[in-house]
Amino acid sequence: MASKVIHAFYNDDDVLMHAVKKVKAAKHHIEEVYCPFPVHGLDKAMGLAPTRIAITSFMYGCVGLTVAIVMMNYIMIEDWPQDIGGKPSFSYLENMPAFVPIMFELTVFFAAHLMVITFYLRSRLWPFKEAENPDVRTTDDHFLMEIEIHDNEQELRDLLMDTGAVEINITEK
Repeated sequence: MASKVIHAFYNDDDVLMHAVKKVKAAKHHIEEVYCPFPVHGLDKAMGLAPTRIAITSFMYGCVGLTVAIVMMNYIMIEDWPQDIGGKPSFSYLENMPAFVPIMFELTVFFAAHLMVITFYLRSRLWPFKEAENPDVRTTDDHFLMEIEIHDNEQELRDLLMDTGAVEINITEK
């Protein structure tokens, strides 16, 4: 069953922020806000939880560091030990200072690439995905607030007009 949503358009980010705060104060649930550029503080005004992607980045960095240590130990100590510059490869700890740049690079490589992949999967952004933007004006100069209607259409319409909406549309989602 399709649900009805109300789309309120705004042409200024400050008016949008005021509108979001007013709608949240009236105990309405905002489904989504579409913006042509990031609006500082909008996530807090909407009541969204802080992101946990930094935690995953740290874990991916630890995986990269572990892969680097295991790889360098296997390649340079166990599999094919070499005497480079008069420094024999008897143990990993004796040669670890030479491996620090490689460990750093693989830590950053794993953290960055796996974090981007996690972001795309979490956001459900994959190749050839159709855009979910309800109105093309939100990519240029308008802001759109989407609220689901629960038998309170006129109340929402009046509230959104009071917040400074320049246009209000009702559509099926």
